[in-house]
Amino acid sequence: MVLIKNLEIGEFFEGFYLIKSVELRQTRAGKDFLALSFQDRTGTINGNIWDANPKAVEQFRAGRVVHMKALKELYNGMPQVNKIQLRLATDSEPNQPHDYRESSPVQEKDLREYVQSIVFRIENATLNRIVRTILKKFDKEFYEFPAAKTNHHAFEGGLAFHTTTMLQLAEKVCEVYPQLNENLMFAGVLLHDMAKCLEFTGAENTSYTLRGNLLGHIVLIDEEVSKAAIELGFDDDNEDLLMLRHCLLSHHGELEYGSPVRPQIMEAEMIHQIDVMDANMMMMTTATQTLDPGQFSQRVWALSNRNFYKPRKD
Repeated sequence: MVLIKNLEIGEFFEGFYLIKSVELRQTRAGKDFLALSFQDRTGTINGNIWDANPKAVEQFRAGRVVHMKALKELYNGMPQVNKIQLRLATDSEPNQPHDYRESSPVQEKDLREYVQSIVFRIENATLNRIVRTILKKFDKEFYEFPAAKTNHHAFEGGLAFHTTTMLQLAEKVCEVYPQLNENLMFAGVLLHDMAKCLEFTGAENTSYTLRGNLLGHIVLIDEEVSKAAIELGFDDDNEDLLMLRHCLLSHHGELEYGSPVRPQIMEAEMIHQIDVMDANMMMMTTATQTLDPGQFSQRVWALSNRNFYKPRKD
């Protein structure tokens, strides 16, 4: 089996892959075709099945493992697979979707140890108790769920990986800018996306829950913090609590991006900037990781529909 990251342009190949996504579309002539994205643990690649008969539409659904024979080539400068021959994997073949999904590059054990080390550094009693309460509540989901459905860190364990990368950035930012409240920075980063454990269904065929669609993770985490505060007996006017809630409610930075308020304290602005930095870095990495040097990526809609160039090696 050839891994997606090792495919060469002009290479005929075969192997088992997971259908990450599939969409029924129409050509300009009105003929149905399937636009698919195939995945293994090393990356993704797109391709089309032009004969989208009812049987193909029924068989080739997202989340199913298929055996594929195809050719890797470029179309408008973008890598894709063509001349596709596809069938479902049988029971005697490697057909478990979990084996093909991208996962966090850092083991869960190491993520847990690092998160706990940061929690120990939160000396503010209010923030520490809030963080511990919510981490305990979502302990399993936090280390399994993706951080997004399609954009950044959209893989198993992506939520914890995104959070820990942001924590590392927060540590460095606090070293450079000692005027920042380290306790608030750490607590805000740890909890900023925690309610994605409620917004999404999980790592397998990730979709939005009803609460996720109607409320979103920003509203949901504010609710969780409020519930934890009541459970712990904190007053609504506790300033530490208010500062934390503000950081969480404003972490998307702009009203049009889903935050009900914009950042109005330094820590809230820095958490927003760190979040954007890490998300953008992951999207650029994902877009370019399977490219050969000298190629441009497909356009990344979430990054102003830009495509990114992978420089040639020295």
